[in-house]
Amino acid sequence: MAIQRMDNVGIVVEDMDAAIAFFVELGMEVEGRAEVEGPVADQCTGLDGVHCDIAMLRTPDGHSRIELAKYRSPEVISAGPRNQPHNVLGTHRIMFAVDDIEGTVARLRTHGAELVGELTQYEDSYRLCYVRGPEGIIVGLAEQLS
Repeated sequence: MAIQRMDNVGIVVEDMDAAIAFFVELGMEVEGRAEVEGPVADQCTGLDGVHCDIAMLRTPDGHSRIELAKYRSPEVISAGPRNQPHNVLGTHRIMFAVDDIEGTVARLRTHGAELVGELTQYEDSYRLCYVRGPEGIIVGLAEQLS
C-alpha cells in the first residue's frame, strides 16, 4: 500500500493572526478555523491537556495545506532562536511556486518577511529565494522562467 497524498504541514505559532495574514498575502486561502481539545487531541499528540486553536489554509489549486496551531495548553516550548540559519537540523522550509517572485517578496515584506539570502537565478529555469516570515518560518519561493 502506498500513501495517497501529503495532507498538510503543521506549524505551531504564537501569533495566529500574523501567521494567517502572511500566508493569505502569499496567496493561500483560509479553509477554516477551529478549537481543538479533549482525549483525542491528547492521545494523538502524546500531550496532556491539549487545548489549541487551529487554522487550515490551502493553496489556490486545492492540493496543498498548512495547519497553523496556537497552543493554549500545554504551554508552548521554544525550540531556540527564531532566526536560525538554514542548515539547522529538522524541517527548514516550505517551498511555493509563484508567478512573480519580486512582487511576492514585496507583498510579504509588508508582513515582516525578510530575505534570508539573495534573490538568485538557477540556470535559465528558475528565480529562487528564501524569506523568513512570522515565527521564524522560512518560506522558499520559486518562479519558473521557461
